[in-house]
Amino acid sequence: MRAAGRPAEEAWALAAASGQSRRTSRALCCTASRSLRSRRPGPDGAQPSRNYERKENMLRLEHAWTWLAVTVGALLGVTPSASRDLSGSRPNILLLMADDFGIGDIGCYGNDTIRTPNIDRLARDGVMLTQHLAAASVCTPSRAAFLTGRYPLRSGMVSSNGYRVLQWTGVSGGLPTNETTFAKILKDRGYATGLIGKWHLGLNCESSNDHCHHPLNHGFDHFYGMPFSMMGDCVRWELSEKRAGSWTPVIWSTMAAIFLFTTSYFLGDLIVHADCFLMRNHTITEQPMHFPRTTSLILKEVSSFIQRNKQTPFLLFVSFLHVHTPLITTEKFRGKSVHGLYGDNTEEMDWMLGKILDTLDTEGLTNSTLVYFTSDHGGSLESRLRNNQYGGSNGIYKGGKGMGGWEGGIRVPGIFRWPGVLPAGRVIHEPTSLMDVFPTVVQLGGGEVPQDRVIDGRDMLPLLLGTAQHSDHEFLLHYCENFLHAVRWHQRDGGRLWKVHYTTPVFHPHGAGACYGRGVCPCFGDQVAHHDPPLLFDLSRDPSEVHALTPDTEPAFYRVMDTISRAVEEHRRTLRPVPVQLDAPGNIWKPWLQPCCGPFPLCWCDRENGQA
Repeated sequence: MRAAGRPAEEAWALAAASGQSRRTSRALCCTASRSLRSRRPGPDGAQPSRNYERKENMLRLEHAWTWLAVTVGALLGVTPSASRDLSGSRPNILLLMADDFGIGDIGCYGNDTIRTPNIDRLARDGVMLTQHLAAASVCTPSRAAFLTGRYPLRSGMVSSNGYRVLQWTGVSGGLPTNETTFAKILKDRGYATGLIGKWHLGLNCESSNDHCHHPLNHGFDHFYGMPFSMMGDCVRWELSEKRAGSWTPVIWSTMAAIFLFTTSYFLGDLIVHADCFLMRNHTITEQPMHFPRTTSLILKEVSSFIQRNKQTPFLLFVSFLHVHTPLITTEKFRGKSVHGLYGDNTEEMDWMLGKILDTLDTEGLTNSTLVYFTSDHGGSLESRLRNNQYGGSNGIYKGGKGMGGWEGGIRVPGIFRWPGVLPAGRVIHEPTSLMDVFPTVVQLGGGEVPQDRVIDGRDMLPLLLGTAQHSDHEFLLHYCENFLHAVRWHQRDGGRLWKVHYTTPVFHPHGAGACYGRGVCPCFGDQVAHHDPPLLFDLSRDPSEVHALTPDTEPAFYRVMDTISRAVEEHRRTLRPVPVQLDAPGNIWKPWLQPCCGPFPLCWCDRENGQA
């Protein structure tokens, strides 16, 4: 039985193997994308049936033309190459990251029902990665790994008790100050560094203004945005992401109880004021946020940063608030998508991306800027209420946000564009990671990768340029909190991509494709299944992880298991004990750490309009 999405995988594989011309590669990429167009999954996570016959015939025709082009190219001695020497080149670096964005919701990755023309344009003009992976399937640990190039376990940005992400702004946990981000390194190399949008990696340690975890303490010259994250509570959303368990320590905290009692008028808006506010550098500018203008404020800040720093190299990380619930969408885009509020929010984010690219064009910076687009992890399947789906689609991939090692939670878009340097229309099928951005941009910016710690990311530039055939990643590990759930092995000599699952979440209800009713799948306890022997999949043939292999069906079963087991042991020998940042008490709300722009607890201001 043919796995869902197989024609697209076959077309991408043919494109990668053949090394055809830009025009042929681009045409084949478009055909592959069309064959993967998603009709969004039903509540059980299953994909509706597709008729592949016509598309397969098209692919066979494309395949024939591809081999003709390759043969002619070989006879003429034509080989792909970078179009200019990179020695001494220090580009501007623009990093764009969506929040909770499903890979199945992008045109160039296969969706034809949500409009993403600007993301698709990036892919046409640049390099698209089809096996790009987050280091975690939830926000805080994934973003920590992105910034440091290290598994979040190494920096303590994990938990062991169910606190998957930072729960409040007023907590003491966060990205440790001894971690080195790419922003720190490039700032030392003369780059102007900025972060606009979501942070969600902590703020304070001992007081409400020590800013020990603040972006400005991690190498960014400029910060504007949310120090926390969009949460369902920000607009009294019907889907709340706050864990009920996180309230328990607050209720039993004496100081918190007194505070709550004496400020009862404030209780209805506690979460809105505590978490949903904007900062510029160390100053709160808007508490709580006025959401109808948030999108325009962010775009204005991006444009201002680029204009201020266009004469010197800059690193700008735009961390979108889209498409996390509560899906704050301006009136201009509401009701425009066939996929409800989630589709509206996605199309607005794509429009924002287009406006940012237009700014580069206007300032004459397009050819001197490396642009990268991704998501922090997969779409949230459990963001659903009754018949309304508020989370994204992960296409042909199983699972979603928070689900340990299933592909749907960790397979993310990865697109690079650098005109005149990176070949337009190139599609890469090698395993890559969000952690790889760290060494890639550090070395492009003239910095050096730290030698005093383990860096798990690998420089992607040779792969992007086409001067390297394979990724430097042979093994990639997939953690859920601090529990190892899965491992993949890229067997280069045989062209196989193996994936082993030691632990998987138990979906609910039985037969569903997610943990409905739980908010997010757990990492441990009686709601996960431990597999002995582990589940084995061949992702090169079964990217949807449908057909688990056994010793009876796969002759290499025990050899694969043994190879991966040795890799895990070698990895564990590189781990060192570090303080865990997301466990209690580092993840319990503390009133004395709560940022407030007025006399506490009167946290209200609107400095965007000159009010305080």
